[in-house]
Amino acid sequence: MTPPDRLFIDESRRYLSGEYLPKIRRSLEGLTAEDIWWRPNENCNSIGNLILHLAGNVRQWIKAGVGGALDVRERQEEFDAEGGLTAGELVDLLEGALQEVDAVLADLPLERLEEPLEIQGLRVTVFGAVYHAVEHFSMHTGQILYLAKLRSGKDLGFYEVSEGRVKMMW
Repeated sequence: MTPPDRLFIDESRRYLSGEYLPKIRRSLEGLTAEDIWWRPNENCNSIGNLILHLAGNVRQWIKAGVGGALDVRERQEEFDAEGGLTAGELVDLLEGALQEVDAVLADLPLERLEEPLEIQGLRVTVFGAVYHAVEHFSMHTGQILYLAKLRSGKDLGFYEVSEGRVKMMW
């Protein structure tokens, strides 16, 4: 039987790279640059901003915070961007960030989960940093999917239900 702490890390890795990334990638299919960088109003972010933000946040919390890499994040730039990257470039950027994060999590000794850290001026444990990163990624993935549906007017087709069974379509 797999220990709960190992399950936590394994599921965190699966959600980040195996659930959220494929949904984001699929949601961008067929969207124009205008759609990707559209903001509903000045107080909201575009899909492009949210993807930049996810890459920056997960690198800061996991690669730098947990993994010990230099924190080079320029958070405000994630929100100030108004274009310049295509859907493919944004997905590549996010995928690269998740590969870096996955490498940290794959090699993470479980005894470090209770280790204290300071990230963004907050005192957390390694466990708390991973939990935050996955929860934060989930929240913004939902926003990205909602904005993609608003702009495309289409069901993103993540699931097929047949005879009471659900099949994932990615």
